[in-house]
Amino acid sequence: MSADPTKKLKGNPNPVTEINTFADERVILYGQMGLCHTAEEILASDGFKLILEHFLRRMTGHQAPILECVEEFRAEPGAKGTGYNVQALTEFLAQLLTTDLDKIPCDGTCVAGKGRNEVLWKDFIEELYSYWRKRERFLIYDRGDRKGATDIEDYHPVFIRVNEEFKNLILSTYRHICAHIMGEWFRVYRQVPAGGHVALLVEKAPWDNPGGPYAKLSAIPFIQLSLIYPPLIYYMKSNKRRGKFGPLPRNPMIDAKVNPEQWICFPAKVGTLVIFIYFHKDFLSNVAGLSNLFELAAMEDFKGKRPDGVVLFGVDPKVMDDANVGYWEDKENHLMVGAVAHKDECDYFGYFKKTTLTLHNLIMISRGRLPIHGAMAKIDLKSGKSAHVVIVGDSGAGKSESLEAFRVMADQYIRQLTVIFDDMGSLGIEKDGRVTAHGTEIGAFVRLDDLRPDYAYNEIDRSVFMNPHLGNARLVVPISEYRHVVAGYPVDLFLYANNYDVTDDERPALEPMMDMEEALEVFSNGARLAKGTTDEKGLVHTYFANPFGAPQMRKEHEALARDFVGQLMRNGKVVGQLRTKLGIQGFEAQGPQQAAQALFEYITKNL
Repeated sequence: MSADPTKKLKGNPNPVTEINTFADERVILYGQMGLCHTAEEILASDGFKLILEHFLRRMTGHQAPILECVEEFRAEPGAKGTGYNVQALTEFLAQLLTTDLDKIPCDGTCVAGKGRNEVLWKDFIEELYSYWRKRERFLIYDRGDRKGATDIEDYHPVFIRVNEEFKNLILSTYRHICAHIMGEWFRVYRQVPAGGHVALLVEKAPWDNPGGPYAKLSAIPFIQLSLIYPPLIYYMKSNKRRGKFGPLPRNPMIDAKVNPEQWICFPAKVGTLVIFIYFHKDFLSNVAGLSNLFELAAMEDFKGKRPDGVVLFGVDPKVMDDANVGYWEDKENHLMVGAVAHKDECDYFGYFKKTTLTLHNLIMISRGRLPIHGAMAKIDLKSGKSAHVVIVGDSGAGKSESLEAFRVMADQYIRQLTVIFDDMGSLGIEKDGRVTAHGTEIGAFVRLDDLRPDYAYNEIDRSVFMNPHLGNARLVVPISEYRHVVAGYPVDLFLYANNYDVTDDERPALEPMMDMEEALEVFSNGARLAKGTTDEKGLVHTYFANPFGAPQMRKEHEALARDFVGQLMRNGKVVGQLRTKLGIQGFEAQGPQQAAQALFEYITKNL
C-alpha cells in the first residue's frame, strides 16, 4: 500500500464549474478530491456563485416575491448579469454562518429601511437550497496522468469519504444559515442527499489505440470509480427507442468530431467482452444507469489491450446518415463500432443499453456463439429439484416479469433463485456437448408499468428511475454479481416467451416442443404483442425475438440457431413455449405469475 493519497490531494475552493446548456437542470462540478472543506469555502467558490446567479435569474423571471428580501443587494443600474451584486450577497450569507440575522448591521437599504424580514429570508434560503437539490448534480474528479500516481485501490476509501464530507458540508451550511436567520436550530433533521447525485473519478487510459480515426479518443478520460446516491430519478427527453440498428455506410469514427473536454468513457465489461462506451456530457444523466447495468472495467482489464468494441454516444447526426443508431465492423482493426446521434429523441437509456448489446451480439455471432435476447435464472426448489432456465423474448414479452414472479413466489417454492442474466446472453457448446450460457449485464432495465407493488426488487433502494411519470417508465437496478454472469451455466429449459396467447387445454402455460423444425419456426417467427417499449404497435414479429444483431447477420445466425437448438434436443433438454400473457389486457401481473407456477410444477414433475 502506498502513502495516504489525501496528503497528495489538496482541496480546491474554486473548482471549475459548469451548468450544462443542453439542459439547465444539470450541474457538473470539476475539481480535485475534496472540492471544499469548510462552509466558507462553499460560499466563496465559483460553483456556488454560478448556482446563485442561475437561481436569481430564475426567480427574477418568475417575479418571485421572495426577492424582496435581497433588494439591498441590487446592482447599480445598467450593470450586467443578474441585476444583483452576487459577491456582496455571498459575503452576507457567509456572515449568517456565525451571526444571527438581526445582529448583522443594516445600512438603511434593507427592504426600504424596514429592516430584514426573517420569514422572507428563510423562504429565500429554502428556495435556493431546493433549487440546488432539484438539479442533476455531478462531481467529476480527474486523476490526470496516471504515471507516478497513487494506486487506485488507495483512492476507494478517500473517494467515498470526500463525497460524504461534501454532502454533509452542504447540509451543515444550509442548517447554520437557517438557524441564524430564525434564531433557533431545527428539531427535526432530514439526511437528504444534498451533495452530488453522482461522483466519478476519471483518468486517461493507456489502451492499445490503433491510431488513425481512433487517435482522437486517446485524450478522453475513463471512469474508474463511480459513486451514486440512489434512489435517483431522471427525466429524459425520450422514453422509447425508435428505428432499427443497422450498418452504417462508413466508419462513424472517421467523421465524428470528439472534443476530449466534452466526452467521458465508461469502460464496460459486457459479459466476457470489454466495450468502451464513450458519451458526450450532454448525456451524463445516463451514467448512473450504466453503473447499475454493466460491470465497470478496471484499468487492468484493458491496459495495453484493444477493446472488443467501441460505442460513440452523441455524434453529429450528419455522421449517422439520417439514422439514430448504427454500427460499423472495422475488420482491419478488429473492432466493432457503434454510434448514436446527438438528438433529443436519443436521450433515452435504452439506446445506451441496446447499442452496446448489439455490438456484443454481432461479436458473439462472429465467434460462433448464439446471442440470446432473454433472461436466465438458476432455480433451486424446496423440493430438491433445480433447473437452469432460459426464457427468450423481445421487449415486453414477459421474460423479466416472469423472473420477478419467481421472486414473489419464492417463499412458497424456491430455496434459492440466482439470476444469470435479465436481458441478453449467449450460448456456447462445450467440448463434452453441453450447451452453456453466459450473461452480459449485472443489472436490469425494467418496465415499471408491468410490475405490481409486490413485485418490487429486493434492491429497489439501489435503483435509478427514468421518466416515472410516463408510459414505459423504467428503473435500472443491480440484480446479479458479475461472477455469476460469466460463470457459464448449463441450459436445462430453453423457452420462448409467448405474451399474446390465452391459455387453455390446447395451449398450456408451459408447452414443450418435440420437433426441431417446429421449435425453430416459433423462435424465428418471434411473435409478440408490442407493449409500447418502442414505436411498434400490435402483434409484431422480430427474427428470433432479437433485433440486436441476429437480423443483421441472419444467415450466420440461422446456422448457429439450428446447431444449438438441435444440440439441446439431442441432450434431452426442454425446448418449448412459456405463455406469459403479458400482452393481454388484465393479465399483466396474473399472466407471469401463472407462467411461473406452471414452470415450478413442470420442474418438480419432470426433472
